Amino acid sequence: MTKIKTAKNSSKKDLIIQKGAGLFRTKGFMAASMRDLADEVGVEAPSLYNHIGSKGEILQVICFKVAAEFTAQLEETEKENWNAATKIEALIRFHISMMANNFDEVFVANNDWKYMDEPFLTNFLNQRRSYEKKMMAIIEAGIKKKEFKNIHPYVAVLTLLSAVRGLEYWHKSKKSISAKVLEDDMIKHLITGLIK
Repeated sequence: MTKIKTAKNSSKKDLIIQKGAGLFRTKGFMAASMRDLADEVGVEAPSLYNHIGSKGEILQVICFKVAAEFTAQLEETEKENWNAATKIEALIRFHISMMANNFDEVFVANNDWKYMDEPFLTNFLNQRRSYEKKMMAIIEAGIKKKEFKNIHPYVAVLTLLSAVRGLEYWHKSKKSISAKVLEDDMIKHLITGLIK
């Protein structure tokens, strides 16, 4: 029987989660099976259950891992003694970096979260709402200090997050735009739309 081969400093579960994210992104969570995942990992399907309980557990791990990374970055950004524009720029750059470097996981968290079971689904949605509210608070602070235009904070956050999520199309296209150029140009466009 073939054993799961992992990279250095990586567990078998980590590899299964990584391969699961790629499989869910390409095939869709509902269409992907544990047998498909076993083929991706290179083992018999029953071997997977020694490391992970179910397809749903893989989805939960992916979604909460991504949410935790975004939340940690937001909390670090909130602590900084920066103006609102610098904080929003840092968050946008982090979102772009996550889309560029952890695309499969972010794609799955953005698109397949709805397939999680309770109580995980509600917990995940609460984390997302909390994240959006904290981003809105940064926008509101920028508006009060006359740093930003008088735009509705929810509309601003929705626009920023939608724009970054649009990088899914960059991944699918064959355009030879580097991640760095993409990041810098998006920052120029998005921050310019906010500042007075």
